[in-house]
Amino acid sequence: MEVVGGEGAYVHLKNGDKWLDLGSLSYQANLGHGHQEMIDAVKAQADELCLSAPNVTFPAKEQCAKSLLKLAPKGFDRVFFTLGGAEAIENAMKISRLYTGRHKFLSRYKSYHGATFGALSLTGDFRRPPLEPGLSGVAKVLRDSDIPATLDAEQNVAAVFLESIQGANGVHLSSKESWSNIKKACKKHGALLCVDEVLAGFGRTGKVFGFEHYDVEPDLICVAKALTGGYVPMGAVLVHERISKRFDKEVLWAGLTHYSHPLGCAAATKAMEIYERDGLYQKGKMLEPVLLKCLRSLEDALPKNVSNARGLGALAAIDLAISDVQWESLQEALNQEKLLVHAYPRRGTLVLSPPLVIEEATLNEGLGRFANAITSVVL
Repeated sequence: MEVVGGEGAYVHLKNGDKWLDLGSLSYQANLGHGHQEMIDAVKAQADELCLSAPNVTFPAKEQCAKSLLKLAPKGFDRVFFTLGGAEAIENAMKISRLYTGRHKFLSRYKSYHGATFGALSLTGDFRRPPLEPGLSGVAKVLRDSDIPATLDAEQNVAAVFLESIQGANGVHLSSKESWSNIKKACKKHGALLCVDEVLAGFGRTGKVFGFEHYDVEPDLICVAKALTGGYVPMGAVLVHERISKRFDKEVLWAGLTHYSHPLGCAAATKAMEIYERDGLYQKGKMLEPVLLKCLRSLEDALPKNVSNARGLGALAAIDLAISDVQWESLQEALNQEKLLVHAYPRRGTLVLSPPLVIEEATLNEGLGRFANAITSVVL
């Protein structure tokens, strides 16, 4: 695909085709494509200040940090800027080790935290084994309920890393009770709770952050992707004051050449302004029933092949029991319908995550084409 532009929920190709993006690209395009305010904000920042050193300050950097901390729970007082989601995870790992003096980490098998070496070591899915052995000291669990017992058994755990919603591995939701138990166990054993909001943050689930659905307070929050709507690469680690105050006196051995890049700061600040102004943090609540209605209809119509319709906000998935040949045919059918969705044949799952700016009528029309593609392959 040779892309030349886009508008709203549509991606424009060089051959003149318009594809409907029901995946927000790689889950980052919450503000859709060609958003003029975002483009203008980046241009204005480029005219004012387009290059800086990591250890200086400037208005866009100060405003971006303040805007982020305004969204975080009470007590979060510092931001460590990164280049993206994987780097946010990497630096949260560093902060955890330096703060606790411990070297172990705990994560889920059904997880994805990034493709850099440390983040990949935390990751539990198929992307990790080809590159093993990974970072030493990483233990994994199958279920959330295993975490408290694992913390009881393991020594020297610096932090537990969890996606608030297991997104790219199939939209797996947790319970308030399990998160409460995990937080209590972390507190009991002195391990930090680091929540990965890279995919779920900034309105994807109908709240600013996915962990808000569980009434739990993390120690560290990792964000990226929709932080800038994808318009400029950027991530961040939000740090609670009980952690950050340690580094008022001790060195935080971390740094990046493009730390708090001016264009990233400007894009993130403008994106957060738009999310708030246009009610997009809550938009997922409106899109959720539309998505689930389509998926449950497919489940009812094709019970032998479609199952486990699920979702939260503008993030939904179904499982497909079809052959490898049918998966190839399905991808062709989706291409014929000019739809961008997340297809994971390896785990038998389709995931939908449309831009939050999508109109309901456009979403319904696209879901009709999505259903036609599946039906054409299964029937």
